[in-house]
Amino acid sequence: MRHGWLVGACAWLLVVGFPLASAVAQTAAPESVAAGGRLYDKWWEAVADVKAPAGNHPMWALQTTNKRKGGDTWRCKECHGWDYKGKDGAYGKGSHSTGFPGVWDVAQKKSVGELVAILKGSANPKHDFSAVLKPADLTVAANFLKYGLVDASKYVDYATRKPIGGDASRGKSLFDLCAACHGPDGKKLNFGTDKKPEYVGTVAIENPIEFLHKARVGQPGSNPPMLSALIVGWDMQKVVDVLTYAQTLPEK
Repeated sequence: MRHGWLVGACAWLLVVGFPLASAVAQTAAPESVAAGGRLYDKWWEAVADVKAPAGNHPMWALQTTNKRKGGDTWRCKECHGWDYKGKDGAYGKGSHSTGFPGVWDVAQKKSVGELVAILKGSANPKHDFSAVLKPADLTVAANFLKYGLVDASKYVDYATRKPIGGDASRGKSLFDLCAACHGPDGKKLNFGTDKKPEYVGTVAIENPIEFLHKARVGQPGSNPPMLSALIVGWDMQKVVDVLTYAQTLPEK
């Protein structure tokens, strides 16, 4: 009787357990996902020996609402938003609006291989990045799309730009790692200009969704490389806690 139960259990594992294990295995290393996120931000600064693109992206002429030109038009985030939802997200209105769809829905449905194909122009030849990025780069970009996207609306109130459920005291402790480069007040590095400075507090207050993205994957081209929450192993609660604390830092 016991032998029959054991055989039955093994058979059940073969049917259910193996597919489950296979599904768990279908992930990507945090380093690859983070690297793909930096490509999504500004790929020519995230990859060595790649030149900044000249002129507007071939698809840019399909919209007239966003007046940006040149390199900005080649940034994935400029079309699809920091929240990855394009016209259905934070970039659905305002100066960044293009009317282009986001990548959120597609990423949920497609495999990494299918996402790579889209980046090569399978869905639209004008969306072909294979001439400017190597196959390995396209793969890490697809890994980010498949495994690295989060629903920012769960962590930031879009109307008030305030974090949802964050704890500033916990964030302050976590920010000690960030302070090594940014300084205890977040003003050691200026991302803007002397006339219009931009600090950690500035980004956190004015664009918390961008803050979430950069905190999770890092800043493309930074030297030394910016801390990535994905690589360090922080969960989203810790990222939101840091954002909550960062909003208490000087904006100017």
